[in-house]
This record gives sequence, structure tokens and C-alpha cells, in this order.
Amino acid sequence: MIEPWATDWGVAHAATLARSFRHWTGRELPVTASDAHGFAAALFNAPFVVVSHGTEPDPVLNYGNRAALGLWEMSWDELTRTPSRLTAEPVAREERARLLAEVTQHGHIANYAGIRISKSGRRFRIAQAVVWNLLDERGAAYGQAAMFDRWEFL
Repeated sequence: MIEPWATDWGVAHAATLARSFRHWTGRELPVTASDAHGFAAALFNAPFVVVSHGTEPDPVLNYGNRAALGLWEMSWDELTRTPSRLTAEPVAREERARLLAEVTQHGHIANYAGIRISKSGRRFRIAQAVVWNLLDERGAAYGQAAMFDRWEFL
């Protein structure tokens, strides 16, 4: 069985994450590879978290690298069926919604911090997260993504 990140969709999505990150921040995602498949593998296996969701009215997570799957204690199938709002505790969801509205308006934000919760209920604080809008190849809204390498369990 092929890993989800290694499918045609997964390789294309990794490219979308990178292209959109570059568009909004002027920087490259901190992984390198010699080809698109290698880039998708490097991003999935990176030591930092990358997670994204689509454009549904109640956006559902559509990507999480190995670090994200471990942090949220979910399999790929579980993560990609989860509305992204459920990654935050109910009391933190209003702040999360405000953050995502700001990202929608400005394209990206850096240095975001907030409390999140794993499938088992384990709480953790993320810090210095970059959150950015995803754009498809035509520049249309495709979702939002986040990347961070700092978290602490509470």
C-alpha cells in the first residue's frame, strides 16, 4: 500500500504547501530534495509539524506530517476526517477562529501561539507557528496550513 503523502495528491499537495508558503512569506519551507517525490517525503518526515485543512464551511484537516500525527495522536485516516476546529479545546475555538480570519485577510501570520488538544485529551501549547493561506496553481483559495517546531505539554 502506498503511503498517502506519496500518492499523486500527496506530492502535489506538498508542492502547494511550499508554493503558497513562498508566496506569502518569501521564504522556502525548511526541507530540501532533488525532486517532487523526494520533497513530499522530506516534508512528511520533517522534525517540525505541518498540518493543513481545506476550504469547507467547517474545514477538515487534509494533511498532517509524521510529527503532526504523533502530536495529535492520530493515524492519517483519523486526522484527515477531523474538522480542524476540533484540534483546539472548546474554550480556545473562538481565538482560533479569529486567528484564521486574520490569516484569510492578510495571507499569513507568524509567531502564533495557542493551546491545542490531542485525540486522547492531552493539552499542549504551540509557539512561534506560521499559519498561511494555501493557493492552487491558479491562485484560488485552497485552504490554510500551519507549521511549528515548538510545543510543550501542559
